[in-house]
Amino acid sequence: MIAETVCSAVSAAGLGIAAVTAYRRRFLTAARVAAYSLVPIGLVMTGVVEWLADTAFSPVAWAGFGVLGVAWVLFMTTRAVERRRGGTRKERKEARAAARREAASPGASAPSLGSGSRPAAEPAPRPAKGARGGDDDFSDIEAILKKHGI
Repeated sequence: MIAETVCSAVSAAGLGIAAVTAYRRRFLTAARVAAYSLVPIGLVMTGVVEWLADTAFSPVAWAGFGVLGVAWVLFMTTRAVERRRGGTRKERKEARAAARREAASPGASAPSLGSGSRPAAEPAPRPAKGARGGDDDFSDIEAILKKHGI
């Protein structure tokens, strides 16, 4: 009963402040203050305040909050341990499978660009170093192209 009276008084005071704010032509702020001041009376009308008052003096409710706290601590502890191990069980399983695939085919690191119907082109024979005058200028480019198989 006292909680309902306090909430009603807070709402009335908030609406008074909103009226003064609107009188000063700050309508957006007045609307926001009015919205905040209507929340306590809305909670009283829906019965939430009565429920909270009943809950505050109930030992069973406090035991329930304790159980929820223990559950939260357990959840956070398991998440911390999971992060230290390196992810979830599914992520560790996928990492092991990826490691096995890499170990099974170490030579398959180059991606295939087609369906495989065309035979791979043989690399062109490299000309002698003295054949071109500007060989030093293009040696880096040649190395990059050779690395990519072009």
